[in-house]
Amino acid sequence: MTTRAASTSTEAFATDGFAPLGALLSATEVEAYRTIYDRFLSGEIDAGAKRSDLGAGAPRRDGVTENITQIMWPSALYPELLDLPLHARGLALARELAGDDLILDFDMLIDKGPHTEVPTPWHQDAAYWIELPDTRAVSIWVALDEATLANGCMWYVRGSHHTPIRPHWPAGTGGGALECTCSESEPGATPLPLAPGEAAAHAGGTLHYSRGNTTSGHRRAYILNYRPAAMIELERASGMDHGLTDNQRTVRNPGATI
Repeated sequence: MTTRAASTSTEAFATDGFAPLGALLSATEVEAYRTIYDRFLSGEIDAGAKRSDLGAGAPRRDGVTENITQIMWPSALYPELLDLPLHARGLALARELAGDDLILDFDMLIDKGPHTEVPTPWHQDAAYWIELPDTRAVSIWVALDEATLANGCMWYVRGSHHTPIRPHWPAGTGGGALECTCSESEPGATPLPLAPGEAAAHAGGTLHYSRGNTTSGHRRAYILNYRPAAMIELERASGMDHGLTDNQRTVRNPGATI
């Protein structure tokens, strides 16, 4: 990422609450991540309780394991991921966007399978998290397939990170997802299609959502979440580790994006 591009993304992130980051992975690197990702989806890499269906309340389609597959902590389940470039590149970008004290809080995979057609509702990630004195957070959403309107690219609401966290409640889709009042007609609502290997970043207070996948292909995404090291220490001291251990505090759900 060039200095000019980094500066532009930092300005957009601060103003809009989200920013396209361009290509983080080459075509060869994308294929390497897809291969590992599909081992998770097939069950060859067993995610155990870290695997869930964010759309569990919606009817399942024939031959579909989950409506919206979420796998928390893939890098803990398969540490070889840390030897690939994404985590290092994500960390550098997160620090450019929000400060040099940011480190990885957690990572996850979210897949929308073919013809699942289940949207992830509008929400703000901060609604899932415990309250912290420093609210800086960066979620980097990396497309491993082309992300389009038809298969569930991300939508963001410009400037919504400057507004209070809205009331949230358990989503009608079930599966532990939360939702709040918002729609594609909300002022500032913006879709962000991405090519494979491209990424976008958003803040913890940014309103976002994605449509269901109406296509015959997958919409695989790898998400990396960063916050200040001191805030992660406070999280862990309170028992919040986003599902890393079995003694996860259950006051709020461990998930955080779409």
